[in-house]
Amino acid sequence: MRCRVPFPSGLLGAGFLFWESSAVNSKRGGFVLPSHKNQRRKFSPAAAVALCSERKASGELLVVVGAGAAGVYGAIRAKTVAPHLNVLIIEKGKPLSKVKISGGGRCNVTNGHCSDNNILAEHYPRGHKELRGSFFSTHGPSDTMAWFSDHGVQLKTETDGRVFPVSDSSSSIMDCLMSEAKDRGVSIQTGKVVTTTSPTPHGKFIVKIEKRSIDYSETIAADYVLIASGSSKQGYDLATQLGHTVVDPVPSLFTFKIQDSQLAELSGVTFTKVRGRLKLENVQRHIPQLTQDGPMLVTHWGLSGPMILRLSAWGARHLSNACYEGTLLIDFLPESHLEDVKTILIRHKHHYLKQKLSNSYPSSFGIVKRFWKYILDRVGVDADILWASISNNSLIAIASLLKQCMFQVRGKGQFKDEFVIAGGVPLSEVILLSLSLSLSSDCIINFLYLPPQISLSTMQSKIQPHLFFAGEVLNIDGVTGGFNFQNAWSGGYIAGTSIGQLAVEALQRMKEIEGQM
Repeated sequence: MRCRVPFPSGLLGAGFLFWESSAVNSKRGGFVLPSHKNQRRKFSPAAAVALCSERKASGELLVVVGAGAAGVYGAIRAKTVAPHLNVLIIEKGKPLSKVKISGGGRCNVTNGHCSDNNILAEHYPRGHKELRGSFFSTHGPSDTMAWFSDHGVQLKTETDGRVFPVSDSSSSIMDCLMSEAKDRGVSIQTGKVVTTTSPTPHGKFIVKIEKRSIDYSETIAADYVLIASGSSKQGYDLATQLGHTVVDPVPSLFTFKIQDSQLAELSGVTFTKVRGRLKLENVQRHIPQLTQDGPMLVTHWGLSGPMILRLSAWGARHLSNACYEGTLLIDFLPESHLEDVKTILIRHKHHYLKQKLSNSYPSSFGIVKRFWKYILDRVGVDADILWASISNNSLIAIASLLKQCMFQVRGKGQFKDEFVIAGGVPLSEVILLSLSLSLSSDCIINFLYLPPQISLSTMQSKIQPHLFFAGEVLNIDGVTGGFNFQNAWSGGYIAGTSIGQLAVEALQRMKEIEGQM
C-alpha cells in the first residue's frame, strides 16, 4: 500500500508570498492581501469603518478548481445562497467536457430507480459505506431531476433507470448550467491551472494561477476553496499541499480483453442477462460484489456491457494489483439450474433426432446461432452431426459450459464515454504504522484508522477550515448508470450550500461590526 505523507499545513511558508501580476483586481476575482505589518496595526475607528466598507464592497471570494459537473453546480449553488459572494472557477480545458461526451453524447444525468438512499449507496464501490448517511438525503436523484426541470430541461427515465434529457443531447445540460452560472454572476476562466494553494494565518488561501501557454501567472487570496477537479493530478496535488493524503488512482469502468481467438468471431453478439464471477489470484476471500448480473456484449477484443463494467468497478483495485489478469466465469443461463439445462438438451435431442446440431438448438436458451456454434466448438462436438448421434456426455458438457464458461482476462480496454477513476482524496484517512516480515514469511501490516477527514454533511475538510471537495477528486466512484454524475451533483450542491451559508454569516458579522462603529 502506497501512502503520500504531506507536510503539515503549519509548515507551509505563508510569510513568503509574492505577486507575479500587477493586473489583479476585484472584477477578475483578485484580492490583494495587506502586508503583515498592516495586519498587526491598530486601526482608528475611521480606518476600521473604511476597512469594513472595503470588505463589504469587494465581498469574499470562492475559488473553484475545475469547471466540471461538481464545480459548476457547486458554484451556482454558492451564488444562489450568497449572491454577494464572488465566485471564480479556474479550468484548464473546456467547461463541462465530461458532461459533453457522457452517455454517448446524451448525458446520463442521474439514475431514477433508486429512491432508497441505502440502495443508491450500494452502487458506489468506493464510498458505499459513507454515502448511506445524509449525503443523498440532502440532495439526491429526485432533487437533481427537479433542479434541471425547474431550469427548463425536460428529462426522461429509461427502463433501466438512466435519466437523459428529452433532447438526447448533452448540450441541453451544458447550456442550462452555463446559462445559470452566467445569470448568477459566476466567473469562469479557462486555459488556466491552479498550481499551488496554501493557508495563511489569517484564514485565507493564497492561490497561484498559471497560464502556461503565455508564461503568465498571478496570485490571489481566496476566502474559500472548492476542489472539484475530477481525476486530474492537479486536484490531488492541491489536496496534498493542504494536508490530505491521496489514495493512488487506478482506472475503473473498463472492458476486459479476453485471450480467446474464437471469441472475436462473435463480435457484436449481445446477451440480455448473464452472470459473471471474477476470480483473481491476489483475492482469496469471498467478495460478493465480484459476482454481477446484467447484459453483456462481445467485442472484437473481448467482453463489454453493463455487467462487465460493474465487475471492473468493484474489482478496480484488485485488478490493478493483479496487472489486469484473472479468470472470468460466465453463466449464460443464470435463471436455470444445471440439471434443468441438461433436461432441456435431452428433450431437444428426442424431438429433433434427424436435424444437424448447427441448425437446431433450444429456443428457450435465448442465444444466437453464432454463439451456439462457438459452444459446440469449445466442447469439441462436430456441428454437422445429427442430434441422434450426440452422446449424453457431450450434452452434459454443453450444459456445464453454458452454466460456467471460463475466459482468461488478459488486460483492459477503456470505456471512453464513462471513464472513471477509483482513488483520490479519502473520506477518512488510513495510516500505515508498521510493516514487518515474520519468520514464517508472513507480512504483518499495522494500520491506524483515523476519524473521517471530510464531513459529508458539508463537504468541508476537517483538516483545513474553508477547504471543500466535491466530485471525483474524492475517493468515491460509482458504477455505470448515472451514479457518478449524481455524486457530482450531490457533492457540489452540499459544498455550495455550506460555502454560501458561511459567506452569509461573514457578511452579517461585518454588518454587526459596522453597526457598532
